[in-house]
Amino acid sequence: MTPDRPDFVALPERMAQHARAQPGAPALRCGERAWDWRTFDERIHRIAAALQARGIGPGDTVALCAGTSLDAVAVFMGTLRAGAAIVPLAPGSTPAQLSAMAADAGVRLLFADAAADGVPWPDGLARVPIGEDPALLDLELPPAGTRARPVAIEPAWPFNIIYSSGTTGTPKGIVQPHAMRWAHIQRAAASGYGTDTVTLIATPLYSNTTLVCLIPTLAYGGCAVLMPKFDARGYLELAQRHRATHTMLVPVQYRRLIDLPDFDRFDLASFRHKFCTSAPFVAELKADVLRRWPGGLTEYYGMTEGGGTCILQAHLHPTKLHTVGPPAEGHDIRLIDEQGHEVPPGEAGEVVGRSPGMMSGYHGRPDLTREAEWFDGEGRRYIRTGDVGRFDADGFLVLMDRRKDMVISGGFNIYPSDLEAVLRRHPEVADAAVVGVPSREWGETPVAFCVRREGSTLEAEALREWANAQVGKTQRLHALRWLPELPRSAIGKVLKRELRQAYAAAD
Repeated sequence: MTPDRPDFVALPERMAQHARAQPGAPALRCGERAWDWRTFDERIHRIAAALQARGIGPGDTVALCAGTSLDAVAVFMGTLRAGAAIVPLAPGSTPAQLSAMAADAGVRLLFADAAADGVPWPDGLARVPIGEDPALLDLELPPAGTRARPVAIEPAWPFNIIYSSGTTGTPKGIVQPHAMRWAHIQRAAASGYGTDTVTLIATPLYSNTTLVCLIPTLAYGGCAVLMPKFDARGYLELAQRHRATHTMLVPVQYRRLIDLPDFDRFDLASFRHKFCTSAPFVAELKADVLRRWPGGLTEYYGMTEGGGTCILQAHLHPTKLHTVGPPAEGHDIRLIDEQGHEVPPGEAGEVVGRSPGMMSGYHGRPDLTREAEWFDGEGRRYIRTGDVGRFDADGFLVLMDRRKDMVISGGFNIYPSDLEAVLRRHPEVADAAVVGVPSREWGETPVAFCVRREGSTLEAEALREWANAQVGKTQRLHALRWLPELPRSAIGKVLKRELRQAYAAAD
């Protein structure tokens, strides 16, 4: 607690309370390894003490570039216990992207597994490998039983810096304070989290999607079952074996699970609540999940940056599956036009939102932070989403399009401008545009349309392979087409809707 926020309890302190109250209860499972709350708490304190011995604490940042494992979660929580901010980095990013993000965040220490081998990390950045050995290699952990020095975490301190996408230019780090995570923990109380919770984690630890479910599980003293790599049948087997009660999945994962021929033979009756976020969740799929999978189904619509969130409790509103729900309690969602004025009721506009859970800003980028903000007539701060939507008569938000043309593939954000910049670097490309097209496997996938330079004979597939070698795994192009010219409006704007339509007609 703090004098200005008497209700605030930082996540490390909540976890310590559970370790004292139920030391023998399960906390984490991954494969054949399992930790109870006593073991987990001890590990967190030893890592925090080791960081403090290196002079790392409040105001510092520690990066984690690794797959999902018990040790990775312990590093995450140990960093918070020391008072520092954690910076989760996606191992699938390119070496240049990883190096740029680490430098941008001012990382003091890096924890990484084999996925980060060969990355040209910034000079002077110490790296601690995470390997098969249960111990963290090359980190001088103090003896068992060592307690880290107490740190009185303030609500405004950074909890984490999350990079919303791997970018080819300057990355954007979203600074989320402890106050924002505390708001998420409080909101989660209505979803049945408790000491008997068993949450199946099947999305990457570096994704904010995962943290939306992992953080409340630990904050309420439950057990997280970690799945390092998702596969549909393996997921269902784990859910059945451990009697999972909660989970967070992206739409493409729900699709793969529901499409399994033997899905209905698995016993999923233990589920209380399932969640979904990060990508468009079509009404047809929501209905199928509701019909065939026990427990509630809640869709969150919002941004990593925070601002307003809409929540659709699909099990309570089966006629509203085409929407993303009404604004969450205490969240203020407005719709504005191109000039920044609120639109009349019933009309479409850009979605902006305000809530207790908002980013502090983009790390070191006050210019981009200002671009993401909108202020109402009374000076209150909102976060712009770039999405266009309208409210129906019951106050449920219907999304219509994305102004920023962002592609969401497998739950990950892909910015077409990044891929277009890569393609334009090729000497035989005069112009390029990237759009997202529907994909049964990924939800959406990026497709490129390029204009040749005069005299070029380069094959489209050769250019696609060249471009895919320059970007992260989640950014790879599904297809590439040559065009004589890109369709443009009278003012020169590329008409991406025409490109999507042309691809659909030819596919």
